Amino acid sequence: MLKKMDKCLVICTCLLLITGLIMIFSASNVTSYMKYAKSPYYYFLKQSIFLIASFILSFIILKIDTKKYHFISFPLIIIGIILLVVVLINGKVANQAKSWINLFGIITIQPSEFIKIFTIMWFSSFYSIKKNCTSLKKVLFPLTMSAGIALLIIIQPDLGTASIYFMLVLFLFLILPISKKIKRNSILSIIGIVIVSLLLLLNNGVKILFARQIQRFNFLNPCERLYSDGNQVCNGYIAINNGGLFGKGLGNSTQKYLYLPEAYTDFIFAIVVEELGLIVSVIILLILFLVLWRIFLIAKRSKTTRGSLLCFGVFIYILLHTIVNLGGLLGLIPLTGVPLPFLSYGGSYLLCLVSSIAIVLRVDIENKL
Repeated sequence: MLKKMDKCLVICTCLLLITGLIMIFSASNVTSYMKYAKSPYYYFLKQSIFLIASFILSFIILKIDTKKYHFISFPLIIIGIILLVVVLINGKVANQAKSWINLFGIITIQPSEFIKIFTIMWFSSFYSIKKNCTSLKKVLFPLTMSAGIALLIIIQPDLGTASIYFMLVLFLFLILPISKKIKRNSILSIIGIVIVSLLLLLNNGVKILFARQIQRFNFLNPCERLYSDGNQVCNGYIAINNGGLFGKGLGNSTQKYLYLPEAYTDFIFAIVVEELGLIVSVIILLILFLVLWRIFLIAKRSKTTRGSLLCFGVFIYILLHTIVNLGGLLGLIPLTGVPLPFLSYGGSYLLCLVSSIAIVLRVDIENKL
């Protein structure tokens, strides 16, 4: 099986995961010890456990024929929707958003992350069968479900994840092998459904944008608001400036000493630049874009519509996370709390990310069989 995998994709993925694990330890040890009175290795060990679980899950995925996604993807979507509803009822609040759910008192997961992968699987299976469908009602079914899912995520409220989910669904739909007329009518219909749904929510007093989300749209000139809502981005700038070309050395960041609140999650790349320097950071980004390029090539080589849609979906999924995270870090777009692929801390996202790479590798295996 290993012989049939894209070795460049496997090697680059492993390099990024190892780099991410090292940088999570470096960026989190101070916060873990000083802020939460835990072991400096706390977040490193948690991420390591999730990484091992991700590899185990990936080996299982590599054994499953993508044809079977037709039978398992829709039940997974239903499970994901149920979990999103449970989160709204009895979820754990973190960073003013109710996005996490505690399972069995052992682990905390974020259902909105898993629903992205489930959607990619479902869309690829559904539309590979319905690619010649001329019924607008049938074509609209996944889009209507996706609109409902996006609204559930918005209500948490998690505008960043909802935005990525919406863009993921939109891009997936645009690359579907169906007629342009069906696409146009479907998009107009779904826009209408979303607008009506939003108006109903607003009419019933549901806040779509909370004060925290509205505040984040004020993202220009963050250092003028260093002691208020510009704190995170401005300290990220300071970290990047401190790093220069060659960095201060691994473990020598000063901004991780509680100046940068989310040093090991949203702002991990600022710590990477500060400690390893701009040159090494650019190399890391180049490896990340090499991963995206290999996924794109596998998608182009795919012999089935299903395989192609799976790979393009994963490509868009990783690309969107990269653009949104770095855009927020650099102050080009509002902050969204979106993790940077392979580098940021987060168990749910790591499981989904590694699983998505395994799906691409499975498609590559099937291409060569």
